[in-house]
This record gives sequence, structure tokens and C-alpha cells, in this order.
Amino acid sequence: MANSIEERLMSLNIELPIASNPAGKYTNFVIVNGLMFVSGKGPSGNPKGKLGSTYTTEEGYQFARNTGIEILAVVKDALGSLDKVKRVVKIQGFVNAEPHFEEHPKVLDGISDLMYDVFGAKGVHARSVFGAASVRANLPIIVDSIFEVDV
Repeated sequence: MANSIEERLMSLNIELPIASNPAGKYTNFVIVNGLMFVSGKGPSGNPKGKLGSTYTTEEGYQFARNTGIEILAVVKDALGSLDKVKRVVKIQGFVNAEPHFEEHPKVLDGISDLMYDVFGAKGVHARSVFGAASVRANLPIIVDSIFEVDV
């Protein structure tokens, strides 16, 4: 693994975007007792639609990965460096899906694989995934996350 997370991102050809701002009266994150709770994020580009009709499982995987990159942008903006992440603790995904869709875990693998690729063993996390009848702005996925951080 590269010496720093920034070097690791470069080796993976990942460029973090500017962290998006909240759309309401809440914050992108809260840090309590060394745990960083990141507000729900979706993929960039404002895609709209459901898994199982508008999008395939493979496209959902890419949306989840892209959502992880959005989350990492928030974490880096907040901490100044991703090297301050001690561990990815929990990932919780809400997949906007048709009732017949059954591959929610395969969609969320996109963010789980990303966290492992970026952080190695520190990126292995607890996880839950839910199918949703609808999510904000008809995004295909929304992800909440928790990190253990150095503050």
C-alpha cells in the first residue's frame, strides 16, 4: 500500500471532488468522541431512477462507488487529510429499487470495494443495505457512513 492515503488515491486514479454542501439546515458531518458521522450522500451528476428498471446492478455498483468518492471528499474537507481516518466503521445504503429487485448487496459492494481499495484493512466495515420505494431527488442510492478519526 502507498505511504499515504493521498498517494493511494493517485495510484487508483481517484480525484476527489469538492465536497458538496448540505441542501437544508443540517451539516455534512458531526464528530463525537472520535466518530465522524457523515450525512447521507448520493452519486454525483444527479442521476435519477430506480435499480431494476432504469439502472442495472452494474450501474448501481458504479453509483455506489461514486457515492463513496463523494463521502471521501467530505471527510477530507473536514479533516484536512484522509490519513486521519483510523477506520471505516459503518456503511448504510438505501437503494432506490423496484419491488422485484434483489441485488441490493451487489450494488453496495461498489462502496465497500472502494473503502477497502483506499484504506486497506482499515476500510473493512460493518454494513447494512435497504431497498427503498423512494429516496430524495429520485437518486438511485443514498449512503450514510461512520468513520473513526483522529481529531
